[in-house]
Amino acid sequence: MTGPLQDPIATDALIIGAGPAGLFQVFELGLLEISAHVVDALPYAGGQCIETYPDKPIYDIPGIMACTGRELTERLVRQMSPFAPTLHLSQEVSSIQTQDDGRFKVETSRGTAFLAKTIFVAAGIGAFQPKRLRVEGIEALEDEQLFYRATDAFKSQAAGRHVLVIGGDDAAVDWAVRLADDTAGDNPQRPASVTLMHRRDVFQGPADSLDRMRQLVADGALQLVIGQLTGFDAAQGQLTAVHLVDPEGAVTQLRADSLLVLQGVSPRLGPVADWGLALERKQVVVDTEKFSTSTPGIFAVGDINTYPGKKKLILSSFHECALAAFGAAKIIFPDRQTPLQYTTTSPRLHRMLGVHAPAASE
Repeated sequence: MTGPLQDPIATDALIIGAGPAGLFQVFELGLLEISAHVVDALPYAGGQCIETYPDKPIYDIPGIMACTGRELTERLVRQMSPFAPTLHLSQEVSSIQTQDDGRFKVETSRGTAFLAKTIFVAAGIGAFQPKRLRVEGIEALEDEQLFYRATDAFKSQAAGRHVLVIGGDDAAVDWAVRLADDTAGDNPQRPASVTLMHRRDVFQGPADSLDRMRQLVADGALQLVIGQLTGFDAAQGQLTAVHLVDPEGAVTQLRADSLLVLQGVSPRLGPVADWGLALERKQVVVDTEKFSTSTPGIFAVGDINTYPGKKKLILSSFHECALAAFGAAKIIFPDRQTPLQYTTTSPRLHRMLGVHAPAASE
């Protein structure tokens, strides 16, 4: 929902997307003294790494034998921290307009406005949207008793409630386990009950998480239901129960007053398609010199772009970010040469990064 527009935030660069490409773009821009703000539809940084494989290993990041999507995100956030970017999360860019002075006025779904000299589209394969329940009228419960993303804040909202977690992948299993563990002892934030529901008795996740889930079910701390939600009951606008149909077609009723739906996410190109950029098969066309789009001043890096020989790899996006940063520097500092400096030897970069520069004799 669009809120009241604020006074525009002036920035050298606005990065759309806080996945690996967007986070590394902050770092590469920072090395060239270009400040940045970052917008992302998710409530946290990490993009696809966090949404689809937070705990699965990645083996092709240079210099790192293996790291999970979560670990890669944490490393990239630490790496960009010297440049103190501002992250504007849980909002999508809704419009981009070129101003008379060459800057871009950008507005988001939450009423945040920017005046940016350059824009970097790092939206991956699109803005990730949760897969929603297809039950008539249930959308009225969103953000009150129906949630599509789990956060620590949700845990406090679940206190004393009969929680139904819907889903069968890592996130659903993990949160069902976390909530069920909270029902033990004297935890004041514990739910009254926790149920995990999936359409079939097949769950994905780390072995230790699945083992813990089964143990909690055996101990009676977690209920396991196989079926699909078909309806719900509400009294005075408050959810009281849900209707389920099992694999044999039998319909049952389950007490529930808090729903956590973690059925995965799907990418949506969304408003990118309306920004006037040249597209090819729902991807943004760029050059390979500076990864500029068909609109001067707008760059695209990562899985959202396309060019001859494009490979959708995280390591490829890092290369794109470096060249895009130099392309932006020519726009932001038109009267200044931007020499290539190395982080191994440049005292200026060492000061910016806050690292110890080794003496010549070391």
